[in-house]
Amino acid sequence: MNSCQLWDLKMWVLMGVVCLCHCVFGQLFETKLKGAPRLICSVPGSPGLPGKPGPSGAPGADGNVGIPGRDGRDGRKGEKGEKGDPGFKGRVGPTGKIGERGDRGPAGKRGPTGDNGDVGPSGPPGLDGEKGDKGERGSRGTAGICKCGSLLPKSAFSVGITSSYPAEYTPIKFNKVLFNEGGHYNKETGKFICAYPGIYYFSYDITLANKHLAIGLVQNGQYRIKTFDANTGNHDVASGSTVMYLNPEDEVWLEIFYNDQNGLFADPGWADSLFSGFLLYADTNYFDTLAEDYA
Repeated sequence: MNSCQLWDLKMWVLMGVVCLCHCVFGQLFETKLKGAPRLICSVPGSPGLPGKPGPSGAPGADGNVGIPGRDGRDGRKGEKGEKGDPGFKGRVGPTGKIGERGDRGPAGKRGPTGDNGDVGPSGPPGLDGEKGDKGERGSRGTAGICKCGSLLPKSAFSVGITSSYPAEYTPIKFNKVLFNEGGHYNKETGKFICAYPGIYYFSYDITLANKHLAIGLVQNGQYRIKTFDANTGNHDVASGSTVMYLNPEDEVWLEIFYNDQNGLFADPGWADSLFSGFLLYADTNYFDTLAEDYA
């Protein structure tokens, strides 16, 4: 055995002696405190059997409230409970804003027919429809009574004058009535008033003396013809005639159309200055309407 190994052996022996001394003195000190028999350098034995439980001690003081734990997981959905009693009716809430107009719903069932309303005003006439097919010829009617003569409109007059030199720019009053079929000439005004629309013929033959004569035929204030004759120192005759269409209520007369040119001369015992007119033929449309009204 060399010196190194001898030295290691000594060190192990010294460490064993130190451990043994520590064990002996530790047990002596423990037995002195507990009053147990002295043990000389013994190793602790196996643990004994558990003893009987001692009596419960007094409850300790309540501890501080701990920190709340985390929420647990949701439990399974429970079974549906029974329907509860209806609650009290709540108050009516404030009126909400008007929403946007929704889509038009399906048409509902037709309701009962209402009472007839008042007849409204007649509307404007509609457009003429297409011409229909020609109908069958009807049965022949009974023969009517011809009254064509009574339906024919008649209008004619011829008048003279008994005074000379009438006033200018006013109707000349021919006061000597020679003929007045229908009574359409008025001697108080000197005017012929049309009763039937149609074509009329008018003429005048005027004797003049001592003055020039400017005379015209007037319809509703408008001159239709004018005649001017100069005085030559002898009696002379101015004449004129025309054909015109008249409507009902049209007026026709003669008048002097120039100052101091009123040389119309009349002899009370003669009929030398004349104004005449008559209906040539009436308007056919008017005549047809008149015939329908008569029927």
